[in-house]
Amino acid sequence: MTPAQWSKMLSDKDEEIVQLLRQLAWFQRQIFGQKSERRLPLPQATQGSLGQDFSALPEGSMPGRKRLVAAHEREAKAKRPQDGGDGTAPFFDEAKVPVEVIAVANPEIAGLDPQDYQIIGEKVSYRLAQRPGAYVVLKYVRPVVKRLDTALVSCPPAPVGVLEGSRADVSLLSGTHRRLQDAGFKVSRSWLTHLMQQAVALLEPIYNAQLDSIRASRVVTMDETPIKAGPTGTGKMKAAYFWPIYGERDEICFAYQPGRSGADMKRSLGIDLPKGAVLLTDGYEVYARYARRIGLTHAQCWAHARRYFFEAQDVEPDRAAGALEMMGALYKIEEAIREKELSGEAKCQHRHDPCQTES
Repeated sequence: MTPAQWSKMLSDKDEEIVQLLRQLAWFQRQIFGQKSERRLPLPQATQGSLGQDFSALPEGSMPGRKRLVAAHEREAKAKRPQDGGDGTAPFFDEAKVPVEVIAVANPEIAGLDPQDYQIIGEKVSYRLAQRPGAYVVLKYVRPVVKRLDTALVSCPPAPVGVLEGSRADVSLLSGTHRRLQDAGFKVSRSWLTHLMQQAVALLEPIYNAQLDSIRASRVVTMDETPIKAGPTGTGKMKAAYFWPIYGERDEICFAYQPGRSGADMKRSLGIDLPKGAVLLTDGYEVYARYARRIGLTHAQCWAHARRYFFEAQDVEPDRAAGALEMMGALYKIEEAIREKELSGEAKCQHRHDPCQTES
């Protein structure tokens, strides 16, 4: 091997060592670093997908091999009560899932002596609810009572739910997710879909009012994240986006759009923001173009900028440390603002105080 070949081989090895050291430093940050820096960086020109770990297709939607079956007649099965969602029949194994028994009082016997009536039976209705970290079935037991003086039979109705005629408790509507079946409950996909549509209809006026409040903020923070929404017909899921929009009153709305273009952003944020409003985002160019078009002040996120300097410490430790030190001075000012609970003009004055920036 010639000296030139030896020199090239050593140079290649040095470059490989540098790359391996960078990878090692990255993995060390993921395991031992601060939580704010433990993140999986996205591949160049791509972005991770919200919900990409979930199964993309409904059950039974994948095509399989076809086979011929003999023609035959089959007796139609009667519709089971629980399929209607009225909660009058169990849809679970009571021996395997937690059940909360709730006795419903009969107002017809209120104040009567137990000798004046006779309990001749009971009616039971079920409602699926969610508790912190678990699901539970609410079992409402309603006594069927016969008054001895009038011979009238009565039974109190089941408690009214947020969705009429549904076996879903309000707690379930606010916390349903795909682990439901893992908890031992056998409910159909179509029932869950219909349930969520009804829940969304209830929340839509709240969402619209909150989004209007965000649009009235002087400072609006915005981002976009991809999701999978609906099959394409080719065995894959359609790509779509949620646009989280955050306002000054700590409100947040997730606007759904089919893409991440300027038109999608316009539908999400609108164009009637207050005069002098500030749009805070990452470095995605759509935000900058949109801000210029409607006259917003575009502010970019310090956390995104700081991340690149943090990761550059492995290659340029001195320069990166200098940048991080200057950013740290800004973070100290913001920390003091939070500690003093400053707001409005007092917050602005504190940021512009030369003594603060010098310290």
